[in-house]
Amino acid sequence: MSTAPHSVRSADIPFADKDFQVIARIAKTSFGLHLEPSKKALIQSRLTRRLRVLGLTDFGAYCALVDQGDAAERDVFISALTTNVTHFYREPHHFEQLEQDILPKLIERAKARGRVRLWSAGCSTGQEPYSLAGSIFKLCPDVARHDLRILATDIDSKVLEAAQGGSYRADECRFPSDAWRTRVFGDRKAPEGILEVHPELRKLITFRRLNLMDSWPMSGRFDAIMCRNVAIYFDKPTQARLWQRFAEQMVPGGMLFIGHSERMHGMAESHFESVGITAYQLRPHPVDPSNS
Repeated sequence: MSTAPHSVRSADIPFADKDFQVIARIAKTSFGLHLEPSKKALIQSRLTRRLRVLGLTDFGAYCALVDQGDAAERDVFISALTTNVTHFYREPHHFEQLEQDILPKLIERAKARGRVRLWSAGCSTGQEPYSLAGSIFKLCPDVARHDLRILATDIDSKVLEAAQGGSYRADECRFPSDAWRTRVFGDRKAPEGILEVHPELRKLITFRRLNLMDSWPMSGRFDAIMCRNVAIYFDKPTQARLWQRFAEQMVPGGMLFIGHSERMHGMAESHFESVGITAYQLRPHPVDPSNS
């Protein structure tokens, strides 16, 4: 068996502390990612695969390529550093809370010609926004007639492409129950093992690429935001700024859902009230910490 001239094992490519420091700096300043030194071996393993593809034999050259702002390579870079693990109706208590306490009121407003917007921030391959759409469609089958829509964003263009496709391998689709599965895919069979999201759900969602560290182009405010298992990649100051920015982008009384291992902290705590497991409601007026 022949071997490509630049095919090397990860152990063959030195990964110096200075290389890690450059990668950590780019990850932090450009994407908000906080890379702990303890992740050095994992990062080396993931990025070495990319060096093989590019025919590079040292990390210094790769660091220079990314640091110079090559847009295509930065897409691959961020994809390699993050892990897209998700499934439909993940953390189902959030969706139960939405369906019981939140969506009915929002749907009534939409039926009264009001505007309703939800945001899946860090949507990965689409399971979260499609789950949201499934919950909405269950409560309001004629939702397409009303001004109720979902924005789904992610920094990774590769996973966004998969999300927009709306096609999933049946053996990779996990649901709390078959009834929840039917919401998203209907009762249709899976030819060749591929499931297609119900067309009516796809109409509710707009997918866009967005770096949460950049400025946000949305002019309107949101009634509910899901940003779950995204902030785990950020350090605490970056998380606190993100929670604050979400508060500024929401309507009073709006809901913010975060991941099971994430916690609200920083100035945003005065803006939100805990109303469930990692579920927070935006207060009409922030609480003065000096009076608490």
